[in-house]
Amino acid sequence: MRRPVPDPIRPGEESVWDYPRPPRAEPERERITIRLGGVLIADTVNAIRVLETSHPPVYYLPIASFVDGALIPAEGSSFCEFKGEAAYFDVHGGERVVPGAAWTYPRPARGFESLSGRVAVYAGDMDACTVGDEQVTPQPGRFYGGWITSRIRGPFKGAPGSMGW
Repeated sequence: MRRPVPDPIRPGEESVWDYPRPPRAEPERERITIRLGGVLIADTVNAIRVLETSHPPVYYLPIASFVDGALIPAEGSSFCEFKGEAAYFDVHGGERVVPGAAWTYPRPARGFESLSGRVAVYAGDMDACTVGDEQVTPQPGRFYGGWITSRIRGPFKGAPGSMGW
C-alpha cells in the first residue's frame, strides 16, 4: 500500500509524517488533563509525548498525577516492538469505570526509559482529555492511543484502510 499524501501544514502545525520511526519520546510542558465520570482524574505539566510516523502524539503522564483510585491494575498485556511490554489499568472516575483504558510500560525498552512510572489513556474512553486549553480528538481506531489537537495534521493511521501504511 502506498504512503498517503500528508495534509498541508501551516506555521505552528506539525505533520505526523515528519515524526520518526522508530518513535521519539520528548517532554511536554503544556498542561494535560483527563476527566472521567464528571471529575478530574489527572492533571500535570510534566508529560512525555511519544511521536511516531503516521500517529498523533501519545501522552504519558506521571502515575502520581492521577487521583488516588483512578488506576486499578487490569488483566492482560501487549508488546510494542519499540517500547516493550505494556501492562493495563482499568480507569475509574466518578461513577464510571472503563476497563483496560490506560497502559504503562513497567520496564520500558532502551531509549524509552523516560516512560517508566508513566501512564497513557485512550482519549475516546474518557469524558475529556486536554492539551493546554484544547480538548483533544482521539486517534481513529482502538489499536492506537494518539491525541489529535488542531496543531497536528494527518492523515492518521487507525482509520479504515490505513493498517498497511
